[in-house]
Amino acid sequence: MGDKARTHPGAAGRAQAADHPASVRNVVLVGSSGSGKTTLVEALALTAGALNRAGRVEDGGCVSDHDEIEHRRQRSVQLSLVPVTWDGVKINLLDTPGYADFVGELRAGLRAADAALFVVSAADGVDGSTRVVWEECAAVGMPRAIVITHLEAARAGFEETTRACAQAFGADDPDAVLPLYLPLRGPRRPDGHAPATGLIGLLTRKLFDYASGERVESAPDTARLPLIEEARARLIEGVIAESEDETLMDRYLAGEPVGVKTLIEDLERAVARGSFFPVLAAASAAEGARQGLGTVELLELITRGFPTPLERAAPRGTTPDGRPRELPPCDPDASLAAEVVKTSSDPYVGRISLVRVFSGTLRADRAVHVSGHGLADRGHEDHDVEERVGALSTPFGKQQRPVSHVIAGDLACVAKLTRAETGDTLSSTDDPLLIEPWAMPEPLLPVAIRAHGKADEDRLSQGLARLVAEDPTMRLEQNQETHQVVLWCLGEAHADVALDRLRGRYGVQVDVVPHRVSLRETFGRRAAGRGRHVKQSGGHGQYAICEIEVEPLPGGSGIEFVDEVVGGAVPRQFVPSVEKGVRAQAARGVAAGHPLIDVRVTLRDGKAHSVDSSDAAFQTAGALALREAAADATIRLLEPVAEVSVLVGDDYVGAVMSDLSGRRGRVLGTERTPGGRTLVRAEVPEMEIGRYAVDLRSLSHGTARFDRRYARHQPMPPQVAQRVREAAHDGA
Repeated sequence: MGDKARTHPGAAGRAQAADHPASVRNVVLVGSSGSGKTTLVEALALTAGALNRAGRVEDGGCVSDHDEIEHRRQRSVQLSLVPVTWDGVKINLLDTPGYADFVGELRAGLRAADAALFVVSAADGVDGSTRVVWEECAAVGMPRAIVITHLEAARAGFEETTRACAQAFGADDPDAVLPLYLPLRGPRRPDGHAPATGLIGLLTRKLFDYASGERVESAPDTARLPLIEEARARLIEGVIAESEDETLMDRYLAGEPVGVKTLIEDLERAVARGSFFPVLAAASAAEGARQGLGTVELLELITRGFPTPLERAAPRGTTPDGRPRELPPCDPDASLAAEVVKTSSDPYVGRISLVRVFSGTLRADRAVHVSGHGLADRGHEDHDVEERVGALSTPFGKQQRPVSHVIAGDLACVAKLTRAETGDTLSSTDDPLLIEPWAMPEPLLPVAIRAHGKADEDRLSQGLARLVAEDPTMRLEQNQETHQVVLWCLGEAHADVALDRLRGRYGVQVDVVPHRVSLRETFGRRAAGRGRHVKQSGGHGQYAICEIEVEPLPGGSGIEFVDEVVGGAVPRQFVPSVEKGVRAQAARGVAAGHPLIDVRVTLRDGKAHSVDSSDAAFQTAGALALREAAADATIRLLEPVAEVSVLVGDDYVGAVMSDLSGRRGRVLGTERTPGGRTLVRAEVPEMEIGRYAVDLRSLSHGTARFDRRYARHQPMPPQVAQRVREAAHDGA
């Protein structure tokens, strides 16, 4: 890396299908919004010859400004694939959203990739959410490199940003996060900032000048050697420390020279293993330039230092019925095992599935087995079906370039898989299997919606079904108690995009309404009621009288029904009828329309008629008796309480605990976890955490995460209950 010049490959840089897994590199770009990921992808595509104009991942770069703005907006909220070719290697660049609301797209990109580029803006530094993703990659051993962008900003400092990256990413070994190049600064501008115009290779001591718009290599610069020797020595020691040759460090310390070729080979192996994380600088190409600063060096690192799909451990798998099953090897001739990492809809083509092939070869117009399990709680039905693969293509911007097949290790798009959803497995029809899905973040922001008009009601269910098929981080709930349709999202931006897609893509207009939690009612004290249902209007009449007593029970008791009738005042065959009527009325509520729970209903007495009494009559009488008892009792509202666990950095523990207390929460305890974090456990009323997903992100600067689960219903404070009743009355 850095010791070998490359020529501009021209149109050959536009990637087609790969011919062997060894000639594929799958790379995901990770970074906060505004770090420059998309611009970097376009700069790499330009340098690789996939573009003929800076700033456009489109066919030839010829698109209108409006189309470019819309395309960039779409790419900012979803995973996109840009394949290029460099030095005979197909590089699949997976550009991920930088917004925390679209972490599901980021996780999909991590699943599809074999290595990650962490893009850090020199102007903004490392944010907390990027640090969290780094830890996730470290947990699975994914190879990583760091790219520092925005070197043209007045306050940008490569050296300072590199140190910040070492501190943030190199907690275990800061010497494993080191630069391979130093920026070569040009003349100072009036504001005093000297923009980077080239790079100095630390291992080779060569200069790479990009001032002309193309990379120009020159011999070692002796005048600048004193400035780079300290950084070079540290890099060499860092590389040797990761060398598989255990004698190399002793020989180096003894003064024995180490060849540049040996250092580069050890560096490449350490990067591929995920034990060394090089830092590079990059900047987009200026208008009319053919190469951006550092893009050649970055393409060299990807092709020579990042692992091939052959070096990646396959995900775990099972048979469709759940028995453990090892995935076939990454071999084009093996049995097919592929995964849908993204699903989208095109107004002309229909459903398009972005697929990563782990083994075998995916061919157009062939039948495959589609398995999708484990997301039934988010509105996704389990399914095992066979479908015929439609057209295969490799995407570039808005275009799809047809291919006949996709081999193990590669990615491509499949058209018109009508049943396949994000996270589903495609496998051979004679050897079906199921790949274990990647970890999905739990959507915790509820958005209640309703159709805007009658025409929208007819299209709403179909539009929602398509939405959740595309996005497994979204959960659809049809709440039978509140009678609301609720989309559970990751944040406000996630919800806005979902509603925008409903309107623009599926033609469904919806209104957002206040989300309601499922309240309950209970008796505050003992009460009695008499139900009398007597009617005679000719023919067969109705006659049923029952007397009940209702008393409150401890939380979680439900509804108890006790028969204490003596002397047959209520015939035995009608006692179950009274119970059925009581339970039906309890489900409808007795005061504000919320289900009644945690009471004991005792049947004390009653009357029957030998001819006119019936099952229906005693059901009605039981319901009337419960309503009369409620009219003479104090009815208390019960609210759901959630058990909340918040994982937060130590710097924000106090703020989080204070915030939870302000939400009527009760902190149960804290627990230290590895990585300088604390797990805060609390019980909080669900009415108070409807927007907690948004508020916690703001409170912790995007570094905290939480989960919640229903704990129980408990009595609502009188002042809160009064506000709820008043709001319900005003709404009515």
